[in-house]
Amino acid sequence: MTHAARYHIRASRSMLRASLVLVAALAGVGLIAHSLRQYDPAQLTDAIERFQSTRMSAAIGFAAGSYFCLTFFDYLGLRYAGCGLPWRKAALASFTSLSFGHNIGFSALSAGVLRYRFYARWGASAEQVVKVIFVSATTVAVGLATLAGLAALANPAAGQLPLGAPIPAFVFFAVPVGYVAACLLLRRCYVYKGVTLQLPPLDIACLQVFVGTMNFICVAACMQQCLLAVREVSFTQVAAAYVAGNVATIVTHVPGGLGVLETVIQFVVGKQGLIIPLLMFRLIYFIIPLVLGSALLIGSEAYFKSRSARV
Repeated sequence: MTHAARYHIRASRSMLRASLVLVAALAGVGLIAHSLRQYDPAQLTDAIERFQSTRMSAAIGFAAGSYFCLTFFDYLGLRYAGCGLPWRKAALASFTSLSFGHNIGFSALSAGVLRYRFYARWGASAEQVVKVIFVSATTVAVGLATLAGLAALANPAAGQLPLGAPIPAFVFFAVPVGYVAACLLLRRCYVYKGVTLQLPPLDIACLQVFVGTMNFICVAACMQQCLLAVREVSFTQVAAAYVAGNVATIVTHVPGGLGVLETVIQFVVGKQGLIIPLLMFRLIYFIIPLVLGSALLIGSEAYFKSRSARV
């Protein structure tokens, strides 16, 4: 292959990657506009004005806590994959990619594309990025199950979720316990589509359960602060309803949980008073991070482009 041909291939790949990032940035702007278009501006302004500042601060704090926990989903995945990138890089890739993934849906795929964009620039292989996504997905599963178990343990009535019959706490706890036990006992390697996978070591598995649970505790607490604006609700009630709604979101891949969150909040507070908590939760947990994530994506692309131009 001639030097000119290699240059042409590199230029084409660079153009394709730049186009994908541009599409992602435009998608972010479109998602923000679509999310806000559902609500009348006066209605949105009124909801914000009626929302107590202390509730607003607490909800934002819990949302920030959730996204902070999510950075460790990636960081643990990098450790598992044998990629020695520092936490600050994992945090940038995690927040930017998940701010899009939470709003687009199909988070493993949509966030995975942006993850690969970041990590590949820092020297990670495609197989290592797949392992990061694998660890992130299993952390979601064990975190949700543990939160559901804690909610059912603290309040057995909450264990019924919005499904009808109560579900004992031990059913939920079987998921993280089984996962940790499998990581301890099953050390065999598996090859899937050319990617060699092995369950994480015990220390990473235990940390997955911890950060996964803390993430969803923060999300449920954020939602509770929004619901408290219209009605007194217990954390366990909100947590149980949120787990059910989140599972439905994952199964259906509904972008941003559209329709699912409405069902969860309606289950907790009823149809009356639905608009304020729904608006505030969407604004705090989805729209604000998406705005920040879009800015970070555009800023990081500009930075790396200028740096490569200097080289």
